[in-house]
Amino acid sequence: MKIHIKNGHLIDPKNNIDSKLDVYIAAGKILALGNTPEGFVANQTIDATGQIICPGLVDLSARLREPGDEYKATLISELQAAVAGGVTSLACPPDTDPVLDEPGLVEMLKHRAKQLNLAHVYPLGALTRQLQGKVLSEMGELREAGCVGFSQANIAITDTQVLWRAMEYAATFGFTLFLHAEEPFLAKDGVAHDGEIASRLGLKGIPSAAEALALASILRIAKETGARIHISRLSTAEGVAMIRDAKKQGLKITADVSANQLHLTEHDIAYFDANCHLKPPLRTQRDKDSLSAGLKDGTIDAICSDHTPVDDDAKLAPFAEAEVGATGLELLLALTLKWATQEKVSLLHALSLISPASAQILGIPAGDLSPNSIADICIFDINEYWKVAPSALKSQGKNSPFNGLELAGKVKTTLVHGQVVYQS
Repeated sequence: MKIHIKNGHLIDPKNNIDSKLDVYIAAGKILALGNTPEGFVANQTIDATGQIICPGLVDLSARLREPGDEYKATLISELQAAVAGGVTSLACPPDTDPVLDEPGLVEMLKHRAKQLNLAHVYPLGALTRQLQGKVLSEMGELREAGCVGFSQANIAITDTQVLWRAMEYAATFGFTLFLHAEEPFLAKDGVAHDGEIASRLGLKGIPSAAEALALASILRIAKETGARIHISRLSTAEGVAMIRDAKKQGLKITADVSANQLHLTEHDIAYFDANCHLKPPLRTQRDKDSLSAGLKDGTIDAICSDHTPVDDDAKLAPFAEAEVGATGLELLLALTLKWATQEKVSLLHALSLISPASAQILGIPAGDLSPNSIADICIFDINEYWKVAPSALKSQGKNSPFNGLELAGKVKTTLVHGQVVYQS
């Protein structure tokens, strides 16, 4: 299949391209940019007049709910949601049922995703067996089965000796560990940021110190072992400062922030909106400002959707009992664009945070439109507004704290491996 994308404005952060260029695709790869290659005859032409052409988005945290929780979402529903949001590659955490700690499970997930011919799925394997934090998983075998890194999802390793051994092993073989920093005893039973809002609402809080203490242990052990660590979903000002200092020391550290944390604070839970029951919890305005500053100065490397679909009944319970999570795959682009507009960040830089930076962290062939690279492409209209609503979302999880909000940035076409997989 030969495809010609014409009249669009091409933005490729990795190659620092920001200009009007046509794109030529053949055999699933980028053949050329700009002038028509000699002898090229397109089977399909896409007119991108007034639209942005960019590399397909790469999401660092998207729960697909398979295997085990198909009543919350299915692989096909979430991958359809991904391409509708311009996401062509995504990493899924290992906290499925059963846990992704067996090579056979990883191979099955990869095989099923490949058959659907939608977004590329890159599993994160369980760092410890059953995510129990006691015995290391067979990381070598899981890597061979297709895992791009290893994670505990939201479950902390309380035994620091196990964490130390995990980092030593990962450093030896060049694996990346994706860790969520939260001290489990301080966070126990907490459902909101530990502050005035939670106190007034009678909700048990999770202090900022829970992130700082866990992060201190992770960074100290990473310094001793030389392991490559990615901190998932940073949420506090202190955490940003600690990552900034760790990078200055030369540690192999990267970090991301959820798009939710860039737009919401603890004040958004004031009406007990269960859609705002998230992990990490929504924190203060100061934390939100520090996260934005960290993205702008390079301390934080990427933005993720933290896509966590849940069924409607689980969100109808009182705030403290409602299940944690919100849908996010289809909002990643629009929320990033909204943040960039508010913070006066260039489109080139904003898109770098949800494509090439994430691809580099995962170590996958994605996030750029260089000739001969895989033709994973997102085409969107930056000026077209759309309203977030359950009926507008393809994800089986319809719960979002942004329901009812109008956002700019409508995905018009998504290509994966040179094939059109979504058109609005």
